[in-house]
Amino acid sequence: MAIDLAEYLPILLFLGVALGLSLAFVVLPMVAARFTGAANPYPDKLAEYECGFPAFEDSRSQFDVRFYLVAILFIIFDIEAAFLFPWAVTVFDLGWVAWGAMMIFLVELALGFAYAWKKGALEWE
Repeated sequence: MAIDLAEYLPILLFLGVALGLSLAFVVLPMVAARFTGAANPYPDKLAEYECGFPAFEDSRSQFDVRFYLVAILFIIFDIEAAFLFPWAVTVFDLGWVAWGAMMIFLVELALGFAYAWKKGALEWE
């Protein structure tokens, strides 16, 4: 039972190409940064450009929990839309059981939305 090393050539080529590409993606941006001057910034490069004024607090300061709550509510409704679109495409093929299941899902979602609204999760001060 002799092992033919030629059978391993495609695997070795694949590994060689993967290693070469990964090294290129790591090394080439560093080389380009050296040649373009990105490695030695000056004060104008480090100036604030998004908001126009320097930060007035520590970057590790805590955010209000409402930011996270709004983000979670956004994710919930985004997932709801992700469930609703494929269902809407195939609702006529699936029948009344699928329609009823989606209506139960939408009622649950509406109840959750009403609860969040009642608790003041959507209020902003």
